[in-house]
Amino acid sequence: MYDLAVMVEEAAQRALLAEISLYPKPGLVSPVDSGAHSDMDLSTFHRSIESLRGYFGATADEGERGAPFHRLRGLGLQAERTMLQATGGINTHRGAIFSLGLLAAGAGWNNAHGLPMEGRFLVQTVVRLWGSDIEASHPPLPASHGSRVVVRYGARGARSEAAAGFPTLMDAALPALRDAESRGADPEAAGIQSLFAVMAVLEDTNLLHRGGVDGLVQIQRAAQDFLGKGGVFQPHWRDQAVVLHRDCIRRHLSPGGSADVLAAALFLRDLEGW
Repeated sequence: MYDLAVMVEEAAQRALLAEISLYPKPGLVSPVDSGAHSDMDLSTFHRSIESLRGYFGATADEGERGAPFHRLRGLGLQAERTMLQATGGINTHRGAIFSLGLLAAGAGWNNAHGLPMEGRFLVQTVVRLWGSDIEASHPPLPASHGSRVVVRYGARGARSEAAAGFPTLMDAALPALRDAESRGADPEAAGIQSLFAVMAVLEDTNLLHRGGVDGLVQIQRAAQDFLGKGGVFQPHWRDQAVVLHRDCIRRHLSPGGSADVLAAALFLRDLEGW
């Protein structure tokens, strides 16, 4: 018999570590470089991930008890404060705290009620139990870059994605990850394929913040072009991804929202193996 909270915690930690370890990710921090970020590097992310240890297991426990959304939100805000203390005020994982936290809570509920851990069942649980409260909630002050972009551009941010059942995660990230794995891609290539699938469609609030609508559209089109040519199954795919990575660095663009969705896909993929 396993301890669900421990299993969820370990799966979340593995997902966050796997995401930050991938390369090349356009504009994003990796073991190779800091991408388009001058204020953070790999060690910043490692401190952040370590600071979150215990949070995902705690949300799974709360989900198992059917906790109301305000309780989950309180745990998430405390995790944010702990993260910011560990990183010197740098936001490394706010999106992951929100999305993976909700999915962890859904895993707790499903486990307690004999429901499957498969992604589609977890997101159904999140929407059924907490969807209306997620949609009605407001970001805490001071507002994040993402929440300001949602207001300015009318983009669908992480909150709306969650309330709608995580459509980009379920329709783009997870299918791309599964398909790449089934075609023989190694874990790094499968992760990159999933990331590009998300970049191609997500209204990434990090890209909107840094590059406006033009920046978002250009990266979406570049990702669509990469996938249209075969993605990670084309010859020299790494070289092509590196070209986009360097272009993102030059233009200070970073699809951080897409990275959060990828981490959620890796988390769900891990849970499916139980």
